[in-house]
Amino acid sequence: MWHSKKMGKFTLRFRPYTLELRHVFTVASFSRSTTPVILTELEYEGVIGYGEASMPPYLGESQDSVIQFLNKVDLSAFSSPWQTAELLHYVDQLEERNTAAKAAIDIALHDLLGKLLNQPFYKIWGFHPNRIPPTSFTIGIDTEEMVRKKVEEASTFKMLKVKLGLETDKMMIDTIRSVSNVPLCADVNQGWKDKHHALEMAHWLNERGVVFLEQPMPKEMMEENAWLTERSPIPTIADEACQRLHDIPGLHGVYSGINIKLMKCTGMREAKKMAEFATTLGMKVMLGCMTETSCAITAAAQLAPIVDWADLDGALLISNDLYKGMEVMNGQCLLKDAPGIGIIPRAQHN
Repeated sequence: MWHSKKMGKFTLRFRPYTLELRHVFTVASFSRSTTPVILTELEYEGVIGYGEASMPPYLGESQDSVIQFLNKVDLSAFSSPWQTAELLHYVDQLEERNTAAKAAIDIALHDLLGKLLNQPFYKIWGFHPNRIPPTSFTIGIDTEEMVRKKVEEASTFKMLKVKLGLETDKMMIDTIRSVSNVPLCADVNQGWKDKHHALEMAHWLNERGVVFLEQPMPKEMMEENAWLTERSPIPTIADEACQRLHDIPGLHGVYSGINIKLMKCTGMREAKKMAEFATTLGMKVMLGCMTETSCAITAAAQLAPIVDWADLDGALLISNDLYKGMEVMNGQCLLKDAPGIGIIPRAQHN
């Protein structure tokens, strides 16, 4: 059931939805088979922009917290969606956190603006879709049999992302290498606690075709992560340590690069600023995602032509996607030449 709010020239609609994962998803600290999301629609003069908030439980947001936040939003003071900076600043200052809820409005607003201009947002930004790097496909921590099955299902992808951080780390890599030789990226999700072990693993992983290491140790271990980055044969990428734009200066020299996710940074506007700022500092840029529908994934993909690595497989991990948007063929992200973020609902939904 959609909640609807009329606010001057804007109407905001939102409703809860639960994403069903194709396989149980396990990382170093938890397992889950569903992800709660909130779908949004922002309407202005009959034109509708689509948005989404995805809330993996570990981030501290829930469907209830997002609904509470969206109920606080009142856009009646804004006469036009072209007041983008002011509008999104207003939304951001309503609460300190709630970044996924803010992203739901940001994405819908960008979709709306692109439709009013009748142009895809990557074109508005001046980006070329052919420059998008191949997306990785994520292999969660599992048994040898299931890991082999998942890798075989992902045989068309040019890169795999492997979840590590438990005592099964070497088994995971060896099992994948028994059936695939594609480049790998390793996401430890803060699972390693000792810098010497992390460095030993970085060398071991480098020898097995792992091209970078994502969040190897807890984000609080700044000195240890900097020590590792200085000595690691492969780049280190900040994920949990990097939420928003203001985090980046403190991460320069601690990690080789950052992982940007719309749900962490409040949406497309700040994500673009983060990518450009990190690049000016000489840092690598990875564009990631949560488990999301094609709405948020396709929104993130508008930015993908200017990043080093893309990890935009979130919609491929679910069985009940409500939208058609960016497609992935042979591991390559294909953006449509369609206005806004370029998605359409798969069917009318209540």
